[in-house]
Amino acid sequence: MSGSQVPGANTRGPDEGSSWQRLFGLIYKESLQIVRDPSSIAIAFVLPIILLLLFGYGVSLDAKHVPLALVVEAPSPKTSAFAAALSHSEYFDLTRLSDRRQAISAMLAGRIDGIIVLRSDFARKLYSVTGAPVQVIINGTDANTARIISGYVQGAWQGWLTQYGLAHGRSINAPVSVEQRVWFNADVRSRNFLIPGLIAIIMTLIGTLLTALVVAREWERGTMEALLVTPVRISEILLGKLLPYFGLGMGGMALSTMMAVWVFGVPFRGSVLALIGVSSLFMLTALGMGLLISSLARSQFVAGQVAIIVAFLPAFILSGFIFDITSMPAVVQVLTHIIPARYFVSALQTLFMAGTLWSVVLSNGAALALMALFFLGLTRMRTRKALE
Repeated sequence: MSGSQVPGANTRGPDEGSSWQRLFGLIYKESLQIVRDPSSIAIAFVLPIILLLLFGYGVSLDAKHVPLALVVEAPSPKTSAFAAALSHSEYFDLTRLSDRRQAISAMLAGRIDGIIVLRSDFARKLYSVTGAPVQVIINGTDANTARIISGYVQGAWQGWLTQYGLAHGRSINAPVSVEQRVWFNADVRSRNFLIPGLIAIIMTLIGTLLTALVVAREWERGTMEALLVTPVRISEILLGKLLPYFGLGMGGMALSTMMAVWVFGVPFRGSVLALIGVSSLFMLTALGMGLLISSLARSQFVAGQVAIIVAFLPAFILSGFIFDITSMPAVVQVLTHIIPARYFVSALQTLFMAGTLWSVVLSNGAALALMALFFLGLTRMRTRKALE
């Protein structure tokens, strides 16, 4: 009979089945897809290795072995002592030239970056109140490098004055007596500053590209449409996508951290648990951005371009990874507050260099938690079980 119901039949709808079983099934399906997809493994593990090696060995903000010309107008034992101190410094590659005009021609030709001139009355005025006349001419095309070179020359001069005075039992009247104390990065290595920031850039790429490209690929292949007609809920689909790639991203984070410490010798002074916590929050934020991009752009090409423009470039330029945020214009400084990588870079540099400063870690972690909720919530609102 058409209106009858068989006694004892299962009357539960498909949505009343085991949600956990469906979720585990989706996670298992995504995990198999990751294992069978070389591009996902490459993005998560090969890409960090390549970027760390390129930036770790190829990029440095340290000005070492700077080519300088030394012109001595009246040679003497004192000028020879100062020249020897400059020659033994790892920061300078010294070339001795006979006159100023020859040195200027060399700098115009780009063979040297600066000129140090020891005037003819250098030896006579060394112990005077005004001090010995030393002229420093620096190529200021790159203003940042010029300031670094100027600081190095000043430091070399002050250090030599002190040592020379002590060695000869004379008090040399230096204009300023400097006692330096460098905290958190005593070796003053730019690599210790760059590598933690680079990890944040790598995690941005992994989180956004993995989810954006993989989900867009499913739309292109038609497997997403097949998934939408099943009884699974939208929240289960999103979790099934999120959790496997979260684990993959955290694996890339662990690999990057181990390379930073063991390959590049970057000190890690913070708490491992704090690092895991703040990294998890950032990875959720990056994955949320990737899922949101994939819900808007269903083409792999478009999703990849959007991920680079929206996530990678702002993280690279406005996170404080290379460019100091406090040196940016006020409007740009305000804009950096909407860049998730800004907070992750700050937390990583603090954990690596200074230790677990909870005031820094918790404030940045709270900002990342809010951003993760925002992007994941927006993705949930934007995703529908519909083909349009």
